[in-house]
This record gives sequence, structure tokens and C-alpha cells, in this order.
Amino acid sequence: MQKNLVIVESPAKAKTIEKFLGEDYKVMSSYGHIRDLKKKELSIDLDSMEPDYEIPKEKEKVVKELKSNAKKAEKIWLASDEDREGEAISWHLCEVLGLDEAKTNRIVFHEITKPAILDAINNPRHLDMNLVNAQQARRILDRLVGFKLSPILWRKVKPSLSAGRVQSVAVRLLVEREREIQEFKTERYYRLNAIFAIMAEDGSATEVKSELNKRFNTQEEVETFLEKCKISKFTVLCISKKPLKRTPAPPFTTSTMQQEAARKLGFTVSQTMMVAQHLYENGRITYMRTDSVNLSSLCINACKEEINKLWGKEYSNPRQYQTHSKGAQEAHEAIRPTYMSDATIEGTSQEKRLYELIWKRTAASQMSDAQIEKTIVNIKISEANEQFMSNGEVITFDGFLKVYRESLDDDDTNQDGFSHQLPIMKKGDELQRREISAIERFSQGPSRYTEASLVHKLEELGIGRPSTYAPTISTIQQREYVQKGDKKGEERKYSIYLLKGLKITQKENTEIAGSEKGKLLPTDIGIVVNDFLLQYFPEIMDYNFTANVEGKFDKIDRKSVV
Repeated sequence: MQKNLVIVESPAKAKTIEKFLGEDYKVMSSYGHIRDLKKKELSIDLDSMEPDYEIPKEKEKVVKELKSNAKKAEKIWLASDEDREGEAISWHLCEVLGLDEAKTNRIVFHEITKPAILDAINNPRHLDMNLVNAQQARRILDRLVGFKLSPILWRKVKPSLSAGRVQSVAVRLLVEREREIQEFKTERYYRLNAIFAIMAEDGSATEVKSELNKRFNTQEEVETFLEKCKISKFTVLCISKKPLKRTPAPPFTTSTMQQEAARKLGFTVSQTMMVAQHLYENGRITYMRTDSVNLSSLCINACKEEINKLWGKEYSNPRQYQTHSKGAQEAHEAIRPTYMSDATIEGTSQEKRLYELIWKRTAASQMSDAQIEKTIVNIKISEANEQFMSNGEVITFDGFLKVYRESLDDDDTNQDGFSHQLPIMKKGDELQRREISAIERFSQGPSRYTEASLVHKLEELGIGRPSTYAPTISTIQQREYVQKGDKKGEERKYSIYLLKGLKITQKENTEIAGSEKGKLLPTDIGIVVNDFLLQYFPEIMDYNFTANVEGKFDKIDRKSVV
């Protein structure tokens, strides 16, 4: 008789775990959920709100094999993932296999390593019905919303459409952004830049780039200012220096990993989760569905050891981060490598690249702040009230920047860039004008969402959870409410004025404006469905309703009163 039967939800996970357990253990996979609500029926008793589950035909063979092996085993261990879905899978296994919940061992772990698996075996628990009930509540509500609203869309808009508690709100975000873009009124202005030269004692000249501290709105203002500059002297009015520091970003959550993988690696959200799943199941990283930035003391110590070894003690600054996202599970851990001593791994190109990103982010989070000296030079114009300003930054200690810099969305103005280093100057130094240019620019409207920025917005609003971001974004594209693509820009003219010597020249150039790549664009049908649902079901489409429901699910799995 088989002594121990361990059931997980993934074949790859089963294969990895089986390596860590002895011959007394057999590890099998349920291949995800073995039961679900019936596909073509509501499957919910509206009086009692009891769900009616069935075993899908494609799972009948798996269930038969699990039942057969369960009867032969002396002890059964349920080892599905530690989140709501994983807990529900274990509960369904108990129900279908006829297991006694009180006598069945439930084990959970953040990482698939031998110490973690053996520790879980030594510390089993019972099923957490609060987690199970939270998952059931979410599943029931989503079925009610989808099953009740979708037929209305079929009758009123078009057959085969669907609505969903989270997916419809995600589409609303995209439609509203598209309308903001269409309604945006572009304003013209002129940005003025100058190139000066400062002479050194040996007669050599060093260029100094500056920008005017004011922008002009009309050609007349530009021409008047440039005329003044023809006869002006330019001197250093004042120089200010101040030390700055930059602090590393926290280790990855599901959301931030999806965003950074999109920006740095060009991965889609679904692609990131698929690759992360492989890394997790092969024991390379911790569980990839988490909203916590906590690190275990084991990981913090391992980071310290690696940082000291690779770069020296001055680069090490162990720290713990606080999670600020709505409804975050503090007990969980951030996404990190299981072994910090492995800076690289074997695997597919995608696995190597994502792993390297996770390793660098984790290591950087435990490194010293970057120390920067910022210099601001104000340049006086003798015949005008405006001033030119030059900014320079020098990294005096690179700290975590030696390893990693966080990217930001293209519509974020606080890019982590560094301005150029300035030459040595002092108050009263006279600068030689080489050229001053005035380039016509146009105010920028809001950018369309990328997959990464949409995930960020959903998280910010408290809509969805780590396990739902990827499926939501996939669903709205599969339903053809949204398409990912490029937006062609339009050709437009802009003016350039250039003062060189005593001559002002003016010319017109052309540029392509408004082009965007890889953005999420609402389709015509997506806009129609969004408007219909907003008109007739405003409560379902309300951002606060969706976020509040997520909060109530959290209260259920935390044993709170809803």
C-alpha cells in the first residue's frame, strides 16, 4: 500500500516536489480545478445562494485516477497553491475524493525547495474554509454578473457578447482614456534652449547647455526675446549644490513584476505570468501571485552575503518594506529567487531574462541608497528679466544603481534619468553665447494604456487581485472589446528659431505626432458595450463597487465580518 499521496495542481510542480520526497511519497496532479459551476446553466440556487458544481468531462479521467490512488494511500496531503484558488482546489478534492477534511493534511509553502517542502510536511494544517468561502463568493458573484448581463447584451447589442464584474470595468478605463485623448485640446508653446561656452585658463572651451526658465506662447514673444539676446551678456548669477539620494524600489509583487517585465523585456502580462509559473514550479522563485513586498529574514541575510561578496560591505543596506496596496496580504512574501547565490540559471531565454530581472530587483532592494550631487546654475541675461538654467547631476556613490534602475511608464514625468555633468564655474563668470534655439512644442494629452500601465491602474483602484490581472487583460482582448496595436500619428509642422551670431533664422520642420506602439485601444464594439452597461447598470460599472467587493472578499478570508 502506498503510504503517502501528495496532490498538487500542476504536473511540473509535482515533478519538482517528487524529487524532494522519498520513495514513501507519490505526487500526483489535479491539473487545476477538478470541479466548477456548470457551463451552460446559472448553477446557483438564488434562494440559498448555494453553488451547483460538476466535474467537467475532460477531468473525469484525472478524478478516476486520483480516487484510485487515494483509496490505496494511508495518508493524503493536499499541496495546492496557498491563495484562495489553491485552497478551493484542495476543498474540491476533499469533496470529490470523499476525504475527511479533519483528517486530511493541507500543506502550503512560498517556494518549491527541499527545506520548504519538508518544513510544510512537518507542519500541516487543516483546510482554511475562510479562504474557500472567499473564493466561492467571488466565483458566485462573477457568475451572477456574467450570466445575468450577458444575455441582455445579446438581445440589445449583439450575440455572443459577455460582461464581467472586473473585465467590464477594465474596458471602461480604456474607453474613458480614449475619450480624454479625443477631447484634449493641444496648446502650442516655445521651449528655448541655449548652448554657451565657458573658457578655461588654458584657453579651451567647454559647452554648457541651458534651458530658459520661461516658455513663450507666441512667435512675437520669441522674436522679441531673441532680439534682446543679440545684445545681452550672459553671466553666472548663482550656483547651488545640494546632495540627493535615491532609494531602491521594493522587491517585486505580481503587479510590479508584470509592469517591469513589460517595460524592460517587452513581455505581455500573460507571458510574464506563464514564465514566472515555470520558474516557480522548477523551484527558482517564490510564489508569483502576491501583493506583499516583505522578504523573509533568510532572504535578507542571503542578499547581504551576496552583496558583500560581489560589491563590498558599503553596498549593503538590509531593509524591510511596507506594503501599501489595498488589501495586501502581509503574511505572504514578495517574489524573489529561492537561492540568491544563483545570479543566473539554466532555462529558456525568457526564463533566464525574467529570472535575472527578479534577481537584480531583489538584490537592489537590499543595497545602499545612491548618493547624488545636484548642481543648479542660474545664468543672468543682461537685457532680459528671464534666466537660463543649467542642471547637472553627479553620482558620488552609485549604490543600488550598480545593479538596477526601475523603469517608469512613458506618461510618467519623473523619469529616473540623470542630467549631464557641468564644468567648474563660479559666480560672475561670463559665458559666451554660441546659439539659442526656440522650438515650437505642443502640450501632450494623456497616453493610452499599455498592459503594464493598466495593471498599475487596476491595482491603484483596488480592482482585482494578483491572480486576476493577467486573465482580465487577456479576456478583454479575446472578447474583442480591446485590441493591442499601434496608433498611427499625423504629420504636423513646427517652427524653429535660431539665433547664431547676430542673425535670427526661422524655418519649418515636420514631425509625426501622436503615434503610439503596443497600446490597448478600445474597439467600436467595446465602446458600445461600455456605454450600454454604464447607462443601464451603473452600479456594476462603478469603480468603487468593484473595489469594495474585493475588500469584502478579503474580509471573508481574514475571518472578519462583512
